[in-house]
Parts: sequence; C-alpha cells; structure tokens
Amino acid sequence: MALLALIGSACSGGSSKPPPTSTAPTGGSQTITEGGNITVAAEGEPGCMDWISTCAGSTWGVWTIETNTMPRAYDFTSDDDYKPSILLTGQASVSTSPVQVVTYRLNARAVWSDGQPITSADFQYTWDQIAHGPDIQDRAGYDDIIAVDDSDPEIAVVTFSQPFADWRELFGGPYGLLPSHILEGEDRDAMMKNGYSWSGGPWELAPGGWIKGQSITLIPNPDYWGKRPDLARVTFDIFSNPAAELQAYSEGQVLAAYPTAEATSAGYRDIPGTLFSEVGGLDYDALWFNTAAQPVSAAAVRQAVAYSLNRSAIVRQVLGPLVPGVGPLQSLLTAAYLPFYQGAFARYRSNPTTAAQLMRSAGWSKVKGVWTKGGQPIAIDLKVSTASVRDQEMAQLIQTELQTAGFLVTVEAEPPAQLLGKDVPGGDFVAALYPVDLRQQLAGPVPLGEGINDDDPGQCWLFCSASIPTTLNNMTGNNYDRLSNPTLDQYLTDLDVNIDDNERLTDSTQAQKVLANLVPAIPLVALPDIVVVNTDKLAVEGGTFQHNLTYGPYSDLNDWYLK
Repeated sequence: MALLALIGSACSGGSSKPPPTSTAPTGGSQTITEGGNITVAAEGEPGCMDWISTCAGSTWGVWTIETNTMPRAYDFTSDDDYKPSILLTGQASVSTSPVQVVTYRLNARAVWSDGQPITSADFQYTWDQIAHGPDIQDRAGYDDIIAVDDSDPEIAVVTFSQPFADWRELFGGPYGLLPSHILEGEDRDAMMKNGYSWSGGPWELAPGGWIKGQSITLIPNPDYWGKRPDLARVTFDIFSNPAAELQAYSEGQVLAAYPTAEATSAGYRDIPGTLFSEVGGLDYDALWFNTAAQPVSAAAVRQAVAYSLNRSAIVRQVLGPLVPGVGPLQSLLTAAYLPFYQGAFARYRSNPTTAAQLMRSAGWSKVKGVWTKGGQPIAIDLKVSTASVRDQEMAQLIQTELQTAGFLVTVEAEPPAQLLGKDVPGGDFVAALYPVDLRQQLAGPVPLGEGINDDDPGQCWLFCSASIPTTLNNMTGNNYDRLSNPTLDQYLTDLDVNIDDNERLTDSTQAQKVLANLVPAIPLVALPDIVVVNTDKLAVEGGTFQHNLTYGPYSDLNDWYLK
C-alpha cells in the first residue's frame, strides 16, 4: 500500500514511481456473505448518462455508474497497466505495417443483460457514434480509425489511418462499449441521458435509481458472465458539502467515501474502524494563464510570476495537515506518470532578482513598489472555484506573495459551472486556479474533452494549437491557455503517434522543457487520491480495497460484502 511517504515523493519529484493503484488490508479474514444493502458517498454525479456525449459531465459518472455497467475491451488495473478484460479471450493482436491494425477476439460467454451476445458489431457501432456523431465529448483515437470489420461476430478488426499509442484506452476508458442491438437506428442520447436499463457489467442501474442531486442506486446484473456481486444493492448518496460528507461517514450513514484532497479530509483518519488510504494521483492543481490576455500574454511576465512564488510554503500550508512533508509539483505531469515525470519546473523557486530582471526585459518598471508600463500598473485577476476550499486558500496565498512582489492581484471566486463551464473555456480570464482534470469540478452539461483517462503522457488535448477552443471545434478544445507553439505541437503530436517507448520518452521530455520555458501554467501540487472505508462493517474478497486512478474506488464493488 502506498502511504504518505510516497505521496510526498510524488509531489516533490522523487525518483521512484508511486503506484497509481493501491490495496489496503481489511483487517482479518472473514466469511464471505451474500446480500445486504450499503450506502457510500459520492461528491458528484454525471450531467447525463450518455457517456460519449458532452453532457456526461463529472468524472463521478464514470466512478459510480459507467465503470460498473459498461463492458470494456481493456481494464486499467491495479499494477498500472492495461490488461484484457474478461470481454476478450486474451491480448489483442497488433500489426503496424503498412498501417496499425488491432484485432480483438471476444469471449463467447459475454452477453448484455438481456442475454444478447456482445459482438464485434458493438465495436463498430461505438466507433461510428464517437467518430461521426454530433456533440461528442472527445474523439481522440476514434477519429484515427478508418474501419471496424465486424463480419465475424466474435472478432473485431480495427484499422487506423495513423498509429495511436494509447489504443488500449479505446472501447473502454470513460466510454465503454455500446449495445448496437439496442441503440442502432435509435436516438442514443435520448435513450441513455437519464439512465439506461441495460448493462454489460456486474451491476445495473436500479429502476428509478437516479434521483438527480440526491442519489444513484445499483443492483446486480443477473446475467453477468463474470464474478457477480455479493451485495444486493449499493446506493451512492451525493454530497456537495465535504463537512456533511465527513459527518455522514462518522455517524455510519455511509460506509465508504472518496473525499476531496483538502486539509479537512484528514479528519477521517481519527474515526475508529476506518481504513484511510492515500496514493499519488494523476490530477494536480496549477495556476493557469490565458496566454492571449494582457498582461500575461508575454512569457517573461509568466516566468516572473513563477519566480515570485514560494510554492513550497503555499502547498505546505494548505495541504500539510493532510499530507505531511508535501512539496510542490515540478512538472505538468505528476510522478504517477514516471518515467515521463521529469521535473522541468524545478528551477522556479522564489527569486526576486530573477523576477525583476524578467519584468524589466518585458518593458515594466517599478513605481511605488508596483510593476508599471505605459503609466498602467500590472493587474491580474485570479479566478477560482467557490466549490474548493483548498483552491481558495491557495489563491489567497498566491495573491499575498505576488502583491509583495509588485503585482496587483484580485481574487474572484465563482461557481464551478461559471468558472469551468463558461469563463475558462470561453477565454474570459487572465489567470485561474483549478485541477487539470476539469471533469471532477464541472457542475453541468458542458463540453469536456479528453481529460485524464489513464497514465498515458499525451497532452496534445491540453496544449496543442489545434485544441484551442474555436468555432471550428465548436469551442470544445481543452487548450484553455490559448498557447500556440509549433515546436510544442510537433513534440506532442509525435508523442501521440509514436508507439516506441524510448521515442515517446524523448518527445515527452522535450515537450515538458518547452512548457517550462513558455509557462502556460505553474504546477502547484499533485493531488492525492484518498479512499475511506468502514472496515468494521465492510470487507472485500481478496482482503484488499483498491484505488484505481481510471475507474475510481468503486470499480470492484462486485467483490465487496458486509461482515
């Protein structure tokens, strides 16, 4: 089990990779029982349950419903790797000459909850909907596919127009496979968005099981061909207030939680009979700039801001109670991405002399302690979400340090739907503080893009020029920094298509160096994933509760049981 020492290493750029998944003992062997209903906590819900649509919203939809009901070709597992799921008979075969072709062989036992087989037609339908349908959350990888041969129901042959390194994430990840025999020729979005009655996983949504804003309830899929659930019902109570969630857990109203990484979450540690487990995650907080907006359009100004901050002091003050010894993140990838984590931002430490040199090189001079150009003092509006106490605390500390360094900074707190659903995607900001995985923060049906689905280091979705939100991509691009650099584009594009690990490492390393020079964002801290379980009442087959950075803490619910 990865504990606090590994979290500290992840945040400070240690040399060993903390495993992105972890297990923790339940506290003794128990006889496995069947049946029983439990309630666990969720801090969000999806905007809709049409997973491939832009309305899908929060990652909580994946962590609660999608991961437990949708079949996948490959699973991102507890040992930090994609492995064939039970949907396949084994590893897919891959050929790369003259083009990349992936051949999947399906388990003949695999069926949907209505007893119909899961077939290659489901691969073909899923690809067609994502690659060619309207209002799609993200087409990455699917738009590189030129054909899916479904002539043999038990063999899906997928042909790409160019190599796609992260091909194992396709037909799985946050989407899964769609049932063509149910949805073909129908309005997919209308049939799925408010919940669906079919399943290809161990669980299915209970009738009327989604009470929006309140709860989501799962019941076992009786036709599942794999390990069936031991529990009879699992209800996710939805909490928007972390304090209320902590209280509900302490009073036994919920038996497990996946709390936000904030100082108050340390309170779970002291509750008797509690497993409190942390691992270094893929998500991180950063100070993001709109590089198209004055006064941060100049790279020298952004670099000066980075040299004006004591990031070590900021993250220790905010997250120290939760993660003792926490240090600043030194890359726009976390240490969970090793070997791709290179610490390119380590040079940015508080250095007033260097900051002053950079500001003067950009034409600014100090007047009464404030950087001024053309008679106008430098003014930076920093936006932050009202939903995150952690981010508001960091924003206040950043404001204080930058004002001491001669920058006039205002902090503007906005609801997440306004900040991350409108202002940031629309370019209506100068600087903003939020986690990189926006899906965890969004509060409504807004365009999302790829986000973080696994530990693949590809970041073209985040920083390539083609990902800048424009009318051409219906404002769904995720390059909210509006950064445009041909050299960076080349490295990140090559990173997505290279399938040679050494070449990918070179591409990623060079890309992070360019990002550290351009400073479209200043990394602050890697955010730990926290799993909380009442082990007096709950146990899991195999004796361990798992973290899963792709599918969340509830991905093995079919192995949970009441003691």
